[in-house]
Amino acid sequence: MRYDAVLFDFDGTIADTERGISAALRTACEQLGMEPIPPQQIPLFIGPPVLDAAQRYLGMDAQQAAVFHTHFRAAYRAYSLYEATVYPGIPLLLRQLRAQGVYVAVASAKPVDMVQSLLNHFGLARLFDRVVGKTTSDADTHKETLLRQALPARYERAAMVGDRLYDMEAAKAVGLDAIGAAWGFGSAQELLASGADALAATPQEAASILCGESAPIPRGFFISIEGLDGCGKSTQISELARHLRARGYDVLCTREPGGTPISEDIRALILDPEKSMCNETEALLYAASRCEHVRRVIRPALEKGQVVLCDRYVDSSLVYQGAGRELGMDKVAQINAPAVDGTMPDLTLLFVVNPQAAFLRRSSATKLDRLERAGEAFFLRVRDAYDLLADTEPQRIRRIDASRNIAEVTAEACGYLDKLLDGR
Repeated sequence: MRYDAVLFDFDGTIADTERGISAALRTACEQLGMEPIPPQQIPLFIGPPVLDAAQRYLGMDAQQAAVFHTHFRAAYRAYSLYEATVYPGIPLLLRQLRAQGVYVAVASAKPVDMVQSLLNHFGLARLFDRVVGKTTSDADTHKETLLRQALPARYERAAMVGDRLYDMEAAKAVGLDAIGAAWGFGSAQELLASGADALAATPQEAASILCGESAPIPRGFFISIEGLDGCGKSTQISELARHLRARGYDVLCTREPGGTPISEDIRALILDPEKSMCNETEALLYAASRCEHVRRVIRPALEKGQVVLCDRYVDSSLVYQGAGRELGMDKVAQINAPAVDGTMPDLTLLFVVNPQAAFLRRSSATKLDRLERAGEAFFLRVRDAYDLLADTEPQRIRRIDASRNIAEVTAEACGYLDKLLDGR
């Protein structure tokens, strides 16, 4: 057995909260008429309670530090709590631990309501068995006490993962293995000097220490993006990728046809307006491109635990060649069955826009490809086929009205993403 219980610090271990904390410290200094804290000193305030850090690093007495802390806490809660990002690889690390039946908890010097709010915001709350933090703003709770509170009633071997000396010292005092999160705010020298049993430069290295080199990696997530040409897919894929990366997910953005050298060559051939081909050839070329894409890009990424965002997938063939080219959706599904070979999206986001509006967006391009030059009747058939697919598979395919402003469309799309990630 490696570990049956693992505790995590929050600031600098699960999430990079420096931007939000810096903003709140700056506000507190301004309100008290103080000089701003030099940027190089900001990391000193991340980890220990700000009340303690103000006395240690700003030379304040207890009363002054309490006033400073009050201003900081108010600003942090009101304006900058969510100015944070989850470190890349943290969700996958947590999923690996949970898959092995490990008890996982947070033990943070941060107020517990703030930690819970942030975990909910980033969709990580479901991955922890317990969340422990300070319960009042003036609680004099030492890290050792927090660790003891976070531990399960019974365990054989436990570890604490943290990025500062306070975490390492507390872990050793409680009898836990101390794993230094060298990706956070503490240096490797600080972590080793304070008793770290091992250092991890990344959450991936932490997974090897905590779970073992051969521990299975949970499957990633496959999301396809569909819609008429001109529906705004490219913009939304960029926004979705940003949203996922802020939550610590490793994101692969790819497209169809394309995604591999051979598939990109096929894409150039299919879309070349100077080329002519029969509809069956077009459908077979799309399937050939997809076959290569699935085996060389999509499946390997899912096996590594990545989130795959794919601009179009097999649904596009069903509606564009099956309905638009009038080959029949069942026939095109049969053509694509060997290419897909059971690899289907966990979620498909269908961005719905009026065909006329989509045409106006497409027509603004300097050069239209073969499919974009198809007539109005073609795109009306495609639109109707998308509706049919969405009606047939409502759990996988989620319609989103793409005629609204970008922020509204992104918010709804991210909501569906978060629901998928939270549900597994």
